[in-house]
Formats: sequence, C-alpha cells, structure tokens
Amino acid sequence: MTATPDHLTFDITGMTCAACSARVEKVLSRQPGVDKASVNLALERADISGSGLDSDVLAKAIGKAGYGAILRRTDFAAARLADAKRDAARRAEERQTFLRLVVSALLTLPIMIGTLPMMTGLGDSWIGAGWQAILTTGVMLASGTRFWREAFGALRGGSANMAVLVSLGTGVAYFWSLWVMAAPGTGTHHAQSMASHLHFEAAAMVLTLVMLGKYLEARAKSGAAGALRALGKLQPDTAERIIDTAGKTERVGIETLAIGDRIIIRPGTRVPADGRIIEGRSSLDEAMVTGESLPVPREPGDMVVTGTTNTDGVLTVEVTAAGADTRLARMTRLVEEAQTGQAPVQKLVDRISAVFVPIILVIAALTFAGWLMAGYGVEPAMVAAVAVLVIACPCALGLATPTALVAGTGAAARAGILIRDIETLERATSIHAIAFDKTGTLTRGEPEITDILPADDVAPDDLLAIAASIETASEHPLARAVIRRAEGNGLAVPQAEAIRAVPGMGLEGRIDGTMIRVGSRAFLLAEAVHIPVEDDLHAAGTLAHVARGDRWIGALRLADELRENAASTIAELNEAEIRTVMLTGDNEPTARDIATRIGLSDFRSGLKPDDKLKAIRTLSQETKGHAAFVGDGLNDAPALAAADLGIAMAGGTDAAREAADITLMRPDLRLIAAALDVAGKTRRTIRSNLVWALIYNLVGVPLAAFGILPPVFAGAAMAFSSVSVVTNSALMARWRPRFERS
Repeated sequence: MTATPDHLTFDITGMTCAACSARVEKVLSRQPGVDKASVNLALERADISGSGLDSDVLAKAIGKAGYGAILRRTDFAAARLADAKRDAARRAEERQTFLRLVVSALLTLPIMIGTLPMMTGLGDSWIGAGWQAILTTGVMLASGTRFWREAFGALRGGSANMAVLVSLGTGVAYFWSLWVMAAPGTGTHHAQSMASHLHFEAAAMVLTLVMLGKYLEARAKSGAAGALRALGKLQPDTAERIIDTAGKTERVGIETLAIGDRIIIRPGTRVPADGRIIEGRSSLDEAMVTGESLPVPREPGDMVVTGTTNTDGVLTVEVTAAGADTRLARMTRLVEEAQTGQAPVQKLVDRISAVFVPIILVIAALTFAGWLMAGYGVEPAMVAAVAVLVIACPCALGLATPTALVAGTGAAARAGILIRDIETLERATSIHAIAFDKTGTLTRGEPEITDILPADDVAPDDLLAIAASIETASEHPLARAVIRRAEGNGLAVPQAEAIRAVPGMGLEGRIDGTMIRVGSRAFLLAEAVHIPVEDDLHAAGTLAHVARGDRWIGALRLADELRENAASTIAELNEAEIRTVMLTGDNEPTARDIATRIGLSDFRSGLKPDDKLKAIRTLSQETKGHAAFVGDGLNDAPALAAADLGIAMAGGTDAAREAADITLMRPDLRLIAAALDVAGKTRRTIRSNLVWALIYNLVGVPLAAFGILPPVFAGAAMAFSSVSVVTNSALMARWRPRFERS
C-alpha cells in the first residue's frame, strides 16, 4: 500500500558514520516537496515530511548518494512482514560481521605475535615478509572489501565517510608494504632490514580492530533498541475467532480481525486486539504495556489491551480495535516517532559531520607533507598520515545522540511513559512548575459516598436503595458511586419507572407510582420540596438530595478519592524545588480539602476550561517557559496543548492524549517524577557521549599527526570510542523509575 503523501519513512542501508547520515539528510532535504528530513544513524532510518512526496524519487536520490532505501509500509500486515524481513537481514548482517571478525582475527594473530619483538624493540620479527603479505591479504579480503565497497558507494554519491578513511589508511599501509617487497632496490634488500619497513601488521590489526568495533557496536545498538523490538513482538500473529453462534472457532491472522469480532483468549496466550470482555474472568499481566508489575483482575465489561498476557481464566472478548489502531500499535508509533527525532545539539553535530571527513583528509595530507618537509622521509610521513586517517573515523560522533535517544525513550516506554519527541525530552529537563487537574488526575475520578444523611424516620439503607433505583438510568460518575455502594451493601434496589434526566439538576422517576427525585438542592426546591437542613458550604464533596413525592427523605454526600501516591508525588516534586499547583473546576471547599490532604499550598478552584488555559499561560510566563500541566479529560486538552510540557494520565480521553507531549500508560502519579528523571538522564547521556566522542578526536588526531600514536593504536582507540559511546547509551536502557529501585 502506498504511504501517505505527506509523510514517508525509509530504512537506509549502507550508513556507517555521522557523515553518512548527514549526507542522506542533505540529499533528501533538497528533493521537491520535502519540508523536513531526519535521518537516525542508530535506527538506520529516514523520516521525511512534506507535501506530494514521491517515494520512487526519494529512493532514487538516496541510491545516487550511495545508500540503499527501503520504504516502510503503512499497511499493518505488510509492515509486520517487512519488519520481520528487516530483522532477519540485520541478524544476517551481524552474523556476517562476526564471521569477518573471526577470520580477520585468526589471520591477524600470527602477524601480531610474529612482529611483536620488532614492534617492542626487543628483537627481529619472527614471521617472514611473505607470510605477512599472505595473511594480510586474507584480512583485506575478509574485512577490507566491506569498507572498500562502502567507500566506493559514498564517493560515487559525492561524499566521504568513515569507510573512506579506513580504506585509505589500511590501503596505503598494505600497498606500501607490497611495494617495499617488490622493490628491494630501495635499500631494504636484506630480509630483516626490509621487515622493519613493512606495515602489514598495521593494515591487518587496524581492520580487525575496526571490525571488532563494528560488531560490538551492532550488538550494543541492538540492545539499546531492544524496547522497541520488544513492543513489536508483543502482538501475536494469530487470533482464535468465534465464527458461529454455537461457539465454533477458527485460527486467523490478526490482520483479518475487525471491530465487533468475538475472540477467545485462553490462559497463557497474549491478547491479539483491544477489546471488551463479554464473558469470563481472569487476571492479565500488563507489565510490558502499562508497566503494572502485578497481574490485574479483569471481568465482563472490562477492557483488555493488545499484548497483555492472560494468566488463568478463559475470556471471550469483543474486538474494539485491531491492527494499527490498537493501543499497543499507537504506543509503538509514538516511541518510533520519538526515536527518529533529533536533539538541537544533534543539528550542530550533523553540520560538523558533513565537513568532518574532508577536513580529516586535508589534515592527513598536511601531516604527510609536514613530515616530508621536516626531512623524515616518505615512510614516517605515511605512517603518521595513516594514523590520522584511522583515528578520525567519526562513528562515535554520529552515534552519540541517536543511541542515547533510542535507549532512553525505550526504557521510558517499558516503565509506562510515552515521550512524543526529542524536543519533549529537552523541555522536560527544565521544568520549574507543574499544574495538576484534580478530577481523574490527583483523584481517581470515581466519587464515593462518604456520608448517608437520612431524615429522622428513614433508614440509611432505605435511602440508599431508593436513590440507587433512580440512578440506574444514569452514567454520571456520581450515579455510578451510588449504585456501587448499594451493591456493596447487598441492598435490594426497587424497580423504577419513567426515569427522566433534568439536565444540570438531577434525575426523577417513579417507584410504585410515587415520584422520586435525586439531585441538587436547587432541583428539589424548584419542585416545592422543603429541605430542612442547610448544605454545609465548607465541607468537601457534593450533596445529592433525595425526595419522595414532595417530602425530603435525606441526602448523600459524595467525594472523590485521592489517587494512591498523590501526597508522596507532591512531596517529591516539592523536594526537587518544583512548584506545584492544582487547577480545578470544583468548588472551593472540595479543592481546599484535596490540597490540604496532599500537601499542596497553591490551588485555584471554580475554573472553566478557558480559565485553566489562562492559568497555564500565566504560569508559563512566570516560569519563563518552564511550566508543565498534568490532566486527563476533554476539558484539559487546551491546557495540555498550551503548557510547555503536557502530561496526560492513563485512561484519559483521546483529546487529552493527542494534546499531550508525554502520556502515562498507567494511572500512577509517581511516573510524573520518573518522566522528568528519564528525560534528564537521557540528556546527560547524550552530552557525555558527545564529550567522549569529541575528546577522542580532539586528542587523538594531534597525537597521530605528531607520530605519538601509531596506526595500530589509532585503530584500537577509534574502535573503542564507538564501543564506549554505544555501551554508555546501552546502560541507559537499564534505567528504571526510582520507586522501582528502592
């Protein structure tokens, strides 16, 4: 299926360093219709946005630049198949790299041992020139050909990359040594004298070390991107669909599932599609999707999420979303989008990388010329120039940001934190104030009855049963609270008739012909019902008055329950010197009660959605662009969008999640502090990676140019630089929220 014309994603093959990704990005940015192109070296992916994009034109442009391009499919089934093929190709490439490494290492080992006495100044070489030439030729064929091919592709596309530097450096050392062997008239006619002028060991060892670095780098990159792969593997390939009223089932591919289908989920199997349980009870392990550590009980009416595991009972589920529309698929897309972004600092790195290789080539040429002018001769000049070429490979520079970003966003996703993009990470590290919605955020959004206030001659259970009979017709949270309490008390709820909602006021209906009204004081007073008690305006919660006929028979006080860890979350944020404030549309007594119980000193009550929007804008101005807002409802969407950082709670509306920069996959307030923590950790990892990468080059290149760092050690340092950067990022993948570590 053809991708949408305003957004295309390609998997790029053949990229080896930052210069490669910068080259591809530059080429794509010049194509017609392209507004923005972002190339991620760690994921080997190009993300392109614009208008009227032509995938064939873009693929050809990438091909002319010397790289391969595979369009990522938008059709769910095709995308899964393409992902499987891509993973298989990457595993095959990793195996091939390992094979090249093993062959090169076996061939290099005799050279290294044989030339060790000569390199250390302890004696003559133990291995003859002929054997060195044969073994090094084998290394050049096993590993050198890979870099030659990549270098040729880059040069053909008009650019230079890491492979160019490696090919030049090792090629010069290899062919120089062959020339020395073929031209004994240069004064090296004695075998041992000639051996001192050979540099086969440099060519072989550099190629082997670089190949070791590429293999370790591939393994580390694979680990850093593990979270995204794990998400992709959560969805099973097939589902057991019910095909007739007798309950007969058939095994089908998940791409064939449609909304309304009924499926059977047996113990030990993963849920193949989002849906609602219509029969059966069980516990589901939702750890990989929501981060919830313990299995969650589920029963008829509850929703199930794709990728979760059914632990015990058999469930019959009606599909509500399948394929690319499931919560897991949307979650995976969010993580992918975040990982393909670029940090502001990466733009500077890309500009450096675009000219880095040409500059190194100039430095190598100047090094060669400088040594010649200083009278040291061709051979020392060549050795110094080769060392410059080898140590300057910009792999570490190009991997510093994307590997940390992939690892950080992946670790956050495992913990139940979805980060929209790299800019979100940047903003999350500098938050000075957080505003919270109340209902559904600091509280559960599920009111509970706190007081039953019957008239003198009415039993509390009778009052509750009468109110519940009328509330059965309502989906309002207050109505559900009354029904839950009545069911919990085991009450027999009478059957009501002719139930009617009075908008903004309450409900009315008849029980045995008698009119029953449940609602606000104003509602009952408007119906000429005398209410002998006054509403306590200073008490938290809402009063629902109940009347039978024209007589008041009592009232129910309802209040929202606090979310678990609300108080500890506020305390943690305050300890971190982050200002906290609550914004709510509820009345002042209720807001004050909630604020007091969780330790909030600042709150605003009675706010409409536009009032919340104004409050967030004011807070942002006061903090100079460092304010966050946490909400979950439709009325929170404007504030979430306007905040410098919007955080949507799990279970919130689609509008809230779309407007937010960060989405929490489970309703745990502790994830707010965790989101700020993982953002800060990721940014610190990016910066430390860049520091290490720059140090290697800033220190290594001058050492190589002045002959202090020979080619063999330059190759080892270059390989170690890439491995250290990627390993540092892979450690980021082990991040967990503080409350899980304690």
